[in-house]
Amino acid sequence: MKLTNMKLTGLCAGIVLTFCSFGVYAAESHMAESLKHAEAAAKATDAKAIAEHAEIAKGHVSIAEEHLKAGAKNLDDAIEHGKQGHADLAKKSAEAAVTHLKAAQ
Repeated sequence: MKLTNMKLTGLCAGIVLTFCSFGVYAAESHMAESLKHAEAAAKATDAKAIAEHAEIAKGHVSIAEEHLKAGAKNLDDAIEHGKQGHADLAKKSAEAAVTHLKAAQ
């Protein structure tokens, strides 16, 4: 019974990670976009343009922060699963961490 629950949990985690990864690779990294808009804000002379670019940059920073937090949680999960001897779950958590950390770049 316990092994079945672990397999089901692993399967569900794999499905969720698969769908999450589609969004990660669909766009340029959030930090690169944030930097691009922050630079545009710094170069702009019109107050409205500065505010618009700064707002967009801040939005990308917020998304990057969310990915960093999620990546840190996934790393904590990988550590915990690894200490418990659950190699498959630890690996999946580590892979999820990589996905989030790449998305945050």
